[in-house]
Amino acid sequence: MSELQTLRQALYPELAEPAQRAPSRRQKRAVRTRARALSPLRIVMLLASIPVLTATTALGVFIRTSPYEPELALRHLAALAGCEVAHRVGLAPSHVGGPGYHARNDADLDGIACDALPDLAAMIPARDAPPRQQPGTAKFVRP
Repeated sequence: MSELQTLRQALYPELAEPAQRAPSRRQKRAVRTRARALSPLRIVMLLASIPVLTATTALGVFIRTSPYEPELALRHLAALAGCEVAHRVGLAPSHVGGPGYHARNDADLDGIACDALPDLAAMIPARDAPPRQQPGTAKFVRP
């Protein structure tokens, strides 16, 4: 090293080569912050929050732009799931243009959605019926 370089290093230690000096607290903090910002867990959590934020924003926009009151707008949106839900939220039967009416729930296209309550008793099998026989003749199949 020449005399000029020695003198410069003595007067200005911050200009020393990076290999010779230790990192400052600011540099250490920057490295920690960068590592935290680029951590895989943080990136996954940010990516997972995108659909939640999108759905929340869409729901807020729907409620604000709906012609119905906020509670009724949510019930109208829930009725889109089907007639069973429309009956549960109290919006069935509903007429064209009214809350709870969705064309997909109007099976007979008469302008009244979910006009008939589904017969739940017909959906539940009777207990008095004899047990059904399994098809086939395999010995491991029980009747």
